[in-house]
Amino acid sequence: MAAADNALAKLRNIGIMAHIDAGKTTTTERILFYTGITYKIGEVHEGAAVMDWMEQEQERGITITSAATKVEWKGHPINIIDTPGHVDFTVEVERNLRVLDGAIAVYDGVAGVEPQTENVWRQADKYNVPRMCFVNKLDRTGADFFRCVQMMIDRLNATPLVLQIPIGLEGDHIGVVDLIGMRALTWRGETQKGEDYAIEEIPAGLADDAAEWREKLIETLADVDDTVMEKYLEGEELSAEAIKAGIRRATVAGKANPVLCGSAFKNKGIQPMLDAVIDFLPSPLDIPAIEGTATDGETPLLRKPSMSEPFSALAFKIQTDKHLGKLTYVRLYSGKLESGSQVINSTKDRKERIGKIYQMHANKREERATAQAGDIIAVQGSSRPPLVTRCATRPTR
Repeated sequence: MAAADNALAKLRNIGIMAHIDAGKTTTTERILFYTGITYKIGEVHEGAAVMDWMEQEQERGITITSAATKVEWKGHPINIIDTPGHVDFTVEVERNLRVLDGAIAVYDGVAGVEPQTENVWRQADKYNVPRMCFVNKLDRTGADFFRCVQMMIDRLNATPLVLQIPIGLEGDHIGVVDLIGMRALTWRGETQKGEDYAIEEIPAGLADDAAEWREKLIETLADVDDTVMEKYLEGEELSAEAIKAGIRRATVAGKANPVLCGSAFKNKGIQPMLDAVIDFLPSPLDIPAIEGTATDGETPLLRKPSMSEPFSALAFKIQTDKHLGKLTYVRLYSGKLESGSQVINSTKDRKERIGKIYQMHANKREERATAQAGDIIAVQGSSRPPLVTRCATRPTR
């Protein structure tokens, strides 16, 4: 694999979506902390969340506008967009889903599937965005992981692949059982940054439940993946690697959704969730070529995720910065972009000059000289969004 393709294979472009108060931004803040982007956890209830940077967001404790950042986990760069959870900002969520390769749906382990969860799930269906699920707040009174999984089936018509079951609930929640590796992952006491969890034997009281749910996992996976089905019918014992490969194929194809669990506020479950992002959500190379039209407005074009292809991108958000003026958020699908270059704005059939290029970290930014296929960046200097594929439509998988 060429170096450029290898870099693309490691990249993940994901969004985090949820109903309001499911713990979405808290989950994002833990991701920033555990990946080393921040060195102090920003709490939503204290008005200190990095991703909720607007004054109104900090006052209300909710996400109003989407915020983008970039982290790295085990050698894999991850572009993250934290989307609003309130129903009033549904359009903002849909704009972001158009440019994402994958998403994490966060659920309140007490409330389960809520109305806005259903709305954003349908939007993700519309744009064929592969998803995984994180059942949060299992430390809260009334938490019920298995009820939440059943609600995914009943209300979202989802095919959940349960990869973990909780060890304890409410005040007794200390970790999860990893059903692929058949081991317990526990977080005891005050957990700190890094790989700070213990790997233990599955508690005796959960051994039967773990065996039952692992069998359900393999049966469900066999229903949606032919390779696993073949091995399952032949009675072949599936290795952890074979199970992971099957989960990845099913997830990327949009046939099933891995389900993990924990408590973001209590720092439980974040590292395995990041591992799952790398293992199961698609890279830009897993996404079909983007569809569009030439500048004549009629000739169909396809652009593969490669730096050797002509430049194509989709502008999906405009934000006013008090220091820089208008910033246009752009997802690059092919080719590369340099500061000072010109691109075709296909909505206006005219050329636009690109000013400075920024890697955004919520309301902070890092200037870049170039950007390339797969990147999500902000550009300065264009009065209109540089939409260079007239109809950037995600193909059906």
